[in-house]
Amino acid sequence: MMMVCLADANAAMGRGVSFSFETTAAELDAVPENCRIKGSVKVEGELLHTGDLYRLRGVVRFEKEAVCDRCLEHFSSKESCAFDEEVRRTDDESGLAVLDDKVDISPLIRDTLLAAQPIHNVCRPDCLGLCPKCGANLNEGECGCDRRSLDPRLAALEQLLKK
Repeated sequence: MMMVCLADANAAMGRGVSFSFETTAAELDAVPENCRIKGSVKVEGELLHTGDLYRLRGVVRFEKEAVCDRCLEHFSSKESCAFDEEVRRTDDESGLAVLDDKVDISPLIRDTLLAAQPIHNVCRPDCLGLCPKCGANLNEGECGCDRRSLDPRLAALEQLLKK
């Protein structure tokens, strides 16, 4: 559990109290379906008491390994995602449990990590993918195939142009 002490924030009213944790994706029960979180998950942040609520801000850093959905190559990338959550001591709507003047932020970190995962894993934004004709990886060079696609409804018109 990642416990953050509200009493420390109360004592530093208006000033943030820093916190940091190191854990794994398995300990957080944050195992994405289409990639693997490699090594440790590092959490750094600040807890601020603003009077009627507490504000948790920070960043989650981790290394992700996946297979590119375009070119099918394995890749790894260092990722970071920010979180910013309000916590109230009574009737907490955020879903974070306040126990003995402490808040377990593990659910927040788990949700932040999982929500940051893209629908499609891509090794780089300009990945060209595979040739639909021969299957060559176009990131490694041109394969020479004619990849023009013609709408089958216009195939008869193309035959007229050839005559």
